[in-house]
Amino acid sequence: MKTMSFTIMPMLPRILQILSMTVLLASPAYAELTIAPSFTLTDADGQKITLPSKLDGVDIYLFWASWCPYCKALMPHLQSIQIEYGDDVRVYALNIRDDEDPVEFMQNYGYDFVILPEADPVMGLYGVRPTPALFLVDRQGVVQFNLYQTMLDDSNDWESLSNRQKAARRAPGWAAEIRRTIDNMLGET
Repeated sequence: MKTMSFTIMPMLPRILQILSMTVLLASPAYAELTIAPSFTLTDADGQKITLPSKLDGVDIYLFWASWCPYCKALMPHLQSIQIEYGDDVRVYALNIRDDEDPVEFMQNYGYDFVILPEADPVMGLYGVRPTPALFLVDRQGVVQFNLYQTMLDDSNDWESLSNRQKAARRAPGWAAEIRRTIDNMLGET
């Protein structure tokens, strides 16, 4: 037993470090957020925007990149949600890890979201890793929906599909969950 403790003792700090890093890395991106971290970014028109806005309605924070097929598949749904709900919903498009011009991208596709072109510094606040990341925030600044927590069933042929095909299948389900959550949020106010 004594021999074992001497063998383990030098490794104990490393074991504890690995365990704590595992917990830290696993929790931010997938843990449920309660209060939306506040931040200020400059929009595409050069205006400073501080979020959460605490305005009536629902704010949608979409972390996206022009190269992301899932983002491209989800955006038309978000545009229709914004049109459908009018002033009750605002979509903030937080562009991350992108080399393309986000303003030009949005104009080419006809999206009229509030564009925050340099949102990389905010990623860590929200535990953003893969794109898209999407959060619904109410006027009290509480996150009511986190796309990372939305699990959808994958069909048997899922692995044989391209990312573009997977995105096309995923986006309508995500949009339905987003609409359902918005309806609940607006019904409570």
